[in-house]
Amino acid sequence: MDALGREIEALKPVVGGMMISSQCADSTKKRILIIYLLVSLGLMYLFEDEIEECLKESFGKLEAMLAGENDLYTVCTIFWVFRTYGYNMSSDVFERFKGENGKFKESLIEDAKGMVSLYEAAHLGTTTDYILDEALSFTEINLESIATTKATSPHISVRIRNALSMPQHFNAEMLFAREYISFYEQEECHDKMLLKFSKINFRFLQLTWIQELKTLTKWWKQYDFASKLPPYFRDRMIECYIFAVTIYFEPRYSRARAAICRFSTLYTIIDDTCDRYASLSEVADLVHCVERWAPDCKDSLPKYMQPVFKFAWNVFKESEREGISEEGLSFNVQGLLQEQFKIYLRALLCFEEWAQTDVVPAFDEYLDIGGEEVTVLVSIADTFLGLGETAREEGYKWLESRPKYIKAHARRGRLVNDMSGFEDDMSRGYKANSINYYMKQYGVTEEEAFSELKKMVRDLDKIVNEEFLKEATTLPREILKRVVDIGRIVAFSYRCGEEYTNSDGRFKEHITSLFVNLIPL
Repeated sequence: MDALGREIEALKPVVGGMMISSQCADSTKKRILIIYLLVSLGLMYLFEDEIEECLKESFGKLEAMLAGENDLYTVCTIFWVFRTYGYNMSSDVFERFKGENGKFKESLIEDAKGMVSLYEAAHLGTTTDYILDEALSFTEINLESIATTKATSPHISVRIRNALSMPQHFNAEMLFAREYISFYEQEECHDKMLLKFSKINFRFLQLTWIQELKTLTKWWKQYDFASKLPPYFRDRMIECYIFAVTIYFEPRYSRARAAICRFSTLYTIIDDTCDRYASLSEVADLVHCVERWAPDCKDSLPKYMQPVFKFAWNVFKESEREGISEEGLSFNVQGLLQEQFKIYLRALLCFEEWAQTDVVPAFDEYLDIGGEEVTVLVSIADTFLGLGETAREEGYKWLESRPKYIKAHARRGRLVNDMSGFEDDMSRGYKANSINYYMKQYGVTEEEAFSELKKMVRDLDKIVNEEFLKEATTLPREILKRVVDIGRIVAFSYRCGEEYTNSDGRFKEHITSLFVNLIPL
């Protein structure tokens, strides 16, 4: 690892030289295209200041920079970069790709790389970016056939299929980087030095994560839940570490990754205990213990629940004892984390009351409380542990106010969770599901309910993008970035059903690509 670290430090200034400021429009365009490569290859964290300086300087020159630019890949990529970094670049830039009939030109279909870039850009649309709705429809209709035509290079076909399965906007950065490094290597015009740098960096990250996983595995095994709990719970510590890597992949965030992994395993155990095994009165007893938050409270719980409460107590104490950033954790931060945990558990108790009784909540009430129960919000609180003291305090105050951006993320998480788990919920008589309550409130069929909820998710995606751009004008990027990454966890966890619950599929592939198969140098 030391040798890899030295190589990274030696190559870093060379790559940084590619970002040197220039006044000409073509050079500025090239710099932004390089930023896209840095993001896609997993190198952006090494050049945070340079990237921000470049985008800040370039945003005011957009009109001149894109004057006469008709290359689809170039325009889409520049748009993707600016929107991803919180700059509200106008979607009117895509009007140049329409014909006299007001529709996207059919000739664009011949540009496979440009089409997949347009598809990626379309996922960054807001509620008023109607042209991006058209772009998404246009690309979705054509990309599958483009991927299968003999004229399309095999590596671009793979890139298209990967994008159709999980757009970059929704994908974990390191999962995407692992795929994109392979794609970039097959590009005829790839920069050999940049490719080498990306591989060395990714190998260094993998070795860092593997070392941490060894420590976390020992930590997890000491609880020995298999002998202490009935066999109702999901053993998902490694999957929880993927969540942690999604939030903080950079080497310097080792303690933050460990804390997020521990909290995520806690929420899994709590959810499985209350959702799949405990009676309503037992759930109420557990929530009461957490409200009291005293170590002796566990003695009043059923025997099988006592290790669950002890685990919760230990996870919070471990985060308090270790600290996350150099400043450590203040008492106030611990109090805020515990309060978010209590809010989550109150929502969970409410869910169990709905699930185990004949009470049918109003659909909006269900979504509001369901957004708390689905662990999106409490997980966002945990991600702020890795921030510096100032940003952390700002982040917690912002989270507590439950802004529209946060609520949209929570609602989206609730809906995709319920759609993925509907069949399982109904098979075991679990009534607390948005599909079920939507059908009851509006008197529609299951198929109609699914169709409406899918529309809601698409609308929430636009609201999330819109509110992100608004919040980016005042909030530090490091705060917003954590929320974006929580959204990504939701997206890839429910891509093809409940992948986190049924982890033999895609999650197994993720584990292998990140922690088992080291990237070849």
